[in-house]
Amino acid sequence: MTTSALSPVFSVQRSGERAFFEHGWLQTYHSFSFAEYVDPSNTHWGALRVFNDDAVAGGEGFPLHPHRDMEIVTYVLSGELAHRDSLGNHGVVGPGGVQFMSAGTGVRHSEFNNKPNEPLHLVQMWVLPGQLGTPPSYGQMDFTVEDRRNKWLTIVSGESAVEAPIRITQTATFSVAQLENSTLVYPFAPKRYGFLFVASGSVEANGDALRAGDAVRLYDVARLSVKGSGELVLWDLPDAG
Repeated sequence: MTTSALSPVFSVQRSGERAFFEHGWLQTYHSFSFAEYVDPSNTHWGALRVFNDDAVAGGEGFPLHPHRDMEIVTYVLSGELAHRDSLGNHGVVGPGGVQFMSAGTGVRHSEFNNKPNEPLHLVQMWVLPGQLGTPPSYGQMDFTVEDRRNKWLTIVSGESAVEAPIRITQTATFSVAQLENSTLVYPFAPKRYGFLFVASGSVEANGDALRAGDAVRLYDVARLSVKGSGELVLWDLPDAG
């Protein structure tokens, strides 16, 4: 999906407009085509290929499965996520934490709810890589609410001018914020794509009212202003190329 020849875009996707699947142990919403949800007109937004909003039952999860040539970022909203992979990595991330995996030339991994009696809520996001055939890698980081309270916390980026603890090969930037009766502004460079997701709460984005599960797709919009209270997830992206 490309908009390089179009005028600026500011499009709201309501929570209920996403594809939803109930698997018993997993309740999942897909913002873009994924697995059994196929929509040729909704395959990605810029370089953002997958945005899944998942609720995983206690002790359940995704068994070992392969990936290659994709940058995968998982942000934990509540609960604990346990990761194991074919590189020998093992880690557990709690609320506000991020797991990152660059699949590169190929890796197999599993993801499970680390708590047997508590639900896990996360968003998993896939970004098309800027380079193909790189060695696979894994990392994780924990962050506190204070790290993102009423400010954008930049966690992932492949842009040379942007400071971020996790680096990717794509010129995309991932930020989060915990807004508490306040306003945040994010400037976009010309011809960039943006994807804002409201994980919880109620906010206004450039004047449009949003609730939990709603998202905004932006293209060539110079300024995003968000006010209210809620947990926010934001991507700043190039075209898919």
